[in-house]
Amino acid sequence: MEQFSVKKRMQVAARNRAGILGCWFAATLLMLAAPMAWAETCSTSAEMDNATRAAIMAAAQHDFELVARGDAAGLRQNAIPSVAGDFGGVEASIKDNQSALTGATGTPRPPFLLDAEGSAPVPRAEFLCGVFGKNGQTPDSAVFYLDNLPPGKYGVVILDAGATSEARTVSLILVRQGADWKLGGLYIRAAQSAGHDSDWFMARAREFKSKGQAHNAWLYSLEARSLISPLPFMSTAATDKLYDETQKMQPADFPAEGNPVDLTAGTATYKLTALFPSAVGNDLDLVVKYEAGNISDTNQTYQSNVAVMKSLLAKFPELRDAFAAVVARAVAPSGQDYGTMLAVKEIK
Repeated sequence: MEQFSVKKRMQVAARNRAGILGCWFAATLLMLAAPMAWAETCSTSAEMDNATRAAIMAAAQHDFELVARGDAAGLRQNAIPSVAGDFGGVEASIKDNQSALTGATGTPRPPFLLDAEGSAPVPRAEFLCGVFGKNGQTPDSAVFYLDNLPPGKYGVVILDAGATSEARTVSLILVRQGADWKLGGLYIRAAQSAGHDSDWFMARAREFKSKGQAHNAWLYSLEARSLISPLPFMSTAATDKLYDETQKMQPADFPAEGNPVDLTAGTATYKLTALFPSAVGNDLDLVVKYEAGNISDTNQTYQSNVAVMKSLLAKFPELRDAFAAVVARAVAPSGQDYGTMLAVKEIK
């Protein structure tokens, strides 16, 4: 297989940048970055020295055991100061996934070592890991994109845990401090949504597309993308391939990249800002967010939510075939929202 120089690999990474996934839970540290592309280097497990690899894996296993036991206090003691000082999100993530992880054994994937040089945080760090081919990433490669990253050494360890129906990936970002590796970020993600994995959702997306249901195809492809990678700032050959395919499915009449679309409901026009799937148990619901000037009158906001749901299904009746319920959220300028959920069969 052809191997690329660092400069060539950076050019490949620029083409693959779109492989980043959303929907992420972030610890304070991981607003990372880097000035010059070649000031960031990545070592795969095979490229690390034995002592470094062993230290990273030992720290990751220790932290995973704390997560599995629900020992948030113990994990906080092992975190870097900026994370320990704002630990609410990490603690909530541990609690939310406790039932799935209690008693689970974490099976680690090969780790990565990210090394950011310099004396100040850099705006956009890109770490290219492993061997790249002439068409970009290979099955064993990975790229990490991190914003505002302080200089330092970072270990990335992903562990697979839990039974099939409750499977989780637990990703730990470790920061080298002296001789120790401290917790800099924790990401816990379900491997399945509504009882299905990424491949299942992508297969359904292709089926919807073949039936001319472009909007269902796009929404199911979003769910496939959210499940394929354990980290939102990590891309692989699989995520890049899926991203390339799903981008072709994006409908022009859905909100995208911060651009709202108008939805008319009677004499009112609502600006929709987001449409995305959300799993609740074994059901897949559709969430629609729209701009609202004032949500203090909850009765009026409820009526607006219902009007949005009715108009949405009237405009896109295919959505009835793909979702169990619709959740409409009126979002005020302050960011506060008021939500209403109705089963699809109740929306007439």
